[in-house]
Formats: sequence, C-alpha cells, structure tokens
Amino acid sequence: MIDHILSALAALVIAVVSAGGYAGVVLLMAIAAACVPLPSELIMPFAGYLVAQGKFTLVGAATAAALGENIGAAIAYEAGKRGGRPLAERYGHLLLVDAHHLDQADRFFARFGPVAALVGRLLPVIRAFIAFPAGMARMNRLTFHIFTTLGSWPWCFALAWVGMTLGARWDSDPRVKLWFHRFDAVVLAVLVAGAALFVWHRLRGVRRSRA
Repeated sequence: MIDHILSALAALVIAVVSAGGYAGVVLLMAIAAACVPLPSELIMPFAGYLVAQGKFTLVGAATAAALGENIGAAIAYEAGKRGGRPLAERYGHLLLVDAHHLDQADRFFARFGPVAALVGRLLPVIRAFIAFPAGMARMNRLTFHIFTTLGSWPWCFALAWVGMTLGARWDSDPRVKLWFHRFDAVVLAVLVAGAALFVWHRLRGVRRSRA
C-alpha cells in the first residue's frame, strides 16, 4: 500500500512540476510547508533533474522552492496566530499531525526563540511545523519570513543539487544506471519502510492524542 502512495506522490510531483515549471515548484513547496505531508525530499530532487535537462536553473529552482515555503509557512503562521493550539489539536489529525509533533516544535521554538524559524528549516520533521509556534508567539512577521528564506533556501538548493547531479550523470555515466538497477530493490525497500514508519508514527500519535 505504501509503495502505491509513494508512486502516487511521485507521479503528482512529476506532473505538477513538469506542467507548471517554477510555478509548480512554488505550489508544491507551499503545500509541503503548510504542514501537509508532502516531503520536499520528493519535490526538489525532481526539480534538480530538470536543471540537468536545461529546463530550470539551480538557483531558480531553489528560489522558487523558498518562495513556496514562505507562502505555506505564512498559512501555518496565521493558523497558529489565530487559532493556536486548540485549532491544531482539533483539526491536526486530518494532516496526520499529533500533539507530539506540536510539542517538539513548541519546545524547539521556546528554546531558541525567533532563531528557531531559521534553524528549524534545516531540520527534518521540525521544519514542517516550526511556523505554527512562531505564529502562536506572534513573532515579527518580517523577521519570520527572512529567517524562513535563509533556512529553506540552502535546504532546497542541496536537494536540487542532488537531483541535478544524478540527472546529469544518468546518460553520461553508465555506472549510475547500473547502481540503480543493481540496488533498486534495496532502495525501494528502504523508501517503503521509511514511509511506512512515517505514516504509522503519525497515525499512532493522532489516535493516541484523540483517545
């Protein structure tokens, strides 16, 4: 089941980015930054592949992604500012968000203050939720978006660079194809196991918080 979900997400990413170009990257990254479980690790490597095909530039892809993250983060910020914790606890289960994820983001923001909006964008898991406590704390909006940009741009650049590097070597270096063909089953198994663990963890947390 999980492999079908991954395939569907990959197909969605490819279709949206291929059809929308930079606007597609902005849209998908905005969705991902609004606490929706659509990983940037799936979006940006494909954008990097399009860099290798000459359809994007590396800086353009990273900048479009950072813009999208700012849009999505603004939505999450506003939700935190207006609805606070009760809003997240009431509707978070729809996005597989539980109290544990919110606690992590809250503690991280409480420890580092506004800088958490910068550092949190460089950390897995935390980066998806850090905008919410920033909104609850009513962090200065301009500072929030500056830190969000400074934190998200390097992350997106790095993921796009990986996709670009693999894409550039796909046809020119037969070892890349050989490696993928030789280890594709292992890679798929790791991805499926990781996605299954991710979904299971989220579902378990939501059920526990609603019990």
